[in-house]
Amino acid sequence: MTNKISVDLVIDEAEKRCGEQGVRLTDKRKQVLSGLLNSDMALSAYELADYCRTEHGNTIPAMSVYRILDFLESQDLVHKLNLAKKYVACAHITCAHEHGIPQFLICGNCQRVEEIAVAKSMIKALQRSVDLAGFHLVSPQLEMNCLCQDCL
Repeated sequence: MTNKISVDLVIDEAEKRCGEQGVRLTDKRKQVLSGLLNSDMALSAYELADYCRTEHGNTIPAMSVYRILDFLESQDLVHKLNLAKKYVACAHITCAHEHGIPQFLICGNCQRVEEIAVAKSMIKALQRSVDLAGFHLVSPQLEMNCLCQDCL
């Protein structure tokens, strides 16, 4: 998402959502979220700290960025990619309707990330397979290694 107007609209919607939950989307939280919104790739806390310093002239220690990311994740504004230990903005912040379980396509070449939704029925089938194998599914989030169209 590189369009400043659309990023501003997403930030406004995120701020509204937070207000409805009785929490604040502070300036630092907005800066971290805007870093993710302006990137096609997942970013680490350190990369986001660099973004805030470069783009906003605001030095935010990486540990503070981690706390901000935890907050943003708790508000369903960002997703953590567990394998990469990086974060992406939720693709559905401005949507008013419910979506399926988010899944992530990650280009192994350029690291671009795309969020897609998988039907709940597919996740339930996966859950049954996991149960039959004698395991307990901790998270239904899938992170799939792919090649994007530009890298083919």
